[in-house]
Formats: sequence, C-alpha cells, structure tokens
Amino acid sequence: EVHLVESGGGLVQAGGSLRLSCAASGFTSDDYAFDEYAVAWFRQAPGKEREGVCCISKGEGGRCFLGFVTGRFTISSDDAKNTVYLQIDNLKPEDTAVYYCAAVTHLCTKVGSFYDYWGQGIQVTVSS
Repeated sequence: EVHLVESGGGLVQAGGSLRLSCAASGFTSDDYAFDEYAVAWFRQAPGKEREGVCCISKGEGGRCFLGFVTGRFTISSDDAKNTVYLQIDNLKPEDTAVYYCAAVTHLCTKVGSFYDYWGQGIQVTVSS
C-alpha cells in the first residue's frame, strides 16, 4: 500500500517561505509506479473545509487550483526520490492550516474524495 509522509512544516513569520515535502513509499511490482500517480496538496484551516491547493501528474504537469494561482504556490516533483514538493512564498497568516498530500492514479482533481491515499498532515502556522 502506498504510504505518504509530509514534512517541512512549522512556524514561520509572514512574508517567509516554506517548502513542504511529500515522500511516497510502498510501491510494489503489482502497484502503479510513483510517476503514474497524481499527487495533490490540500489544506484545512481551523473551522474551514478542506481545499485543494495544487496538483502534479506526469500527463498534466504541475498546476494550482482556482484560488491558488497567485504565484505564491509552486508544486514540483522528484521522481527519483518519489517526492512531491509544495513551495509557498510570501506566506500570509491565512495560509495557516494543516497541509496534506494525497495520491490518486493518473489525473489531478480537486475533489478530495477521489484520492486513494493520504498523508497524516503537517501543521503550517504563519505569524503576523
């Protein structure tokens, strides 16, 4: 079974940057390979619904969902390391949330329920 682990979160001052990592493991010869998955970042702020941030897949490349196409969010992947990154620049207090990565075969979607695998989440806190 595919296992996702997020890292790189923490407490940051407004205006700073973070790079979140999502390391994937557990692929076997019976599974799809890492680069056959679409991997997305979601976030959930206290009292708010979970929202899709950005997604990357082999067929589509990387893109951010509506509301996050601001130039502050960049998604990338390193297939050799089975890792997907989310770079967040010019952090704002409203970026405070638990960030999750999730994987689904082939194509990106902002619908969280379509994803088969989820990480445990990592806290990002932005102080003003």
